[in-house]
Amino acid sequence: MDGMSLLTITVLAVFVGFEVVSKVSSTLHTPLMSGANAIHGIILVGAIIVAGQAADPWVLAVALLAVVLATANLVGGFVVTDRMLHMFHARKEAGTRQATRKADGK
Repeated sequence: MDGMSLLTITVLAVFVGFEVVSKVSSTLHTPLMSGANAIHGIILVGAIIVAGQAADPWVLAVALLAVVLATANLVGGFVVTDRMLHMFHARKEAGTRQATRKADGK
């Protein structure tokens, strides 16, 4: 593949990814983040492959930018998922404490 084809694939992937994510309701965005992490992992692998095959310096620069952005997106997804899980854990723990207090008559 020549550099122009690799750049075209990268640009199309950016546009498709943006359109897919922008169509998701903000209410559903956080719960879907954990499932989307697998997709971001695939995008990261694709960006690494494009960077590995780049022959022109400008294609390599764009591909490395794609790797950095995909990595930030993937890590951000895991951070949001972790925070979301901690919020549910705190609610469950608080509910258990209230049930224990009621059972003890306090």
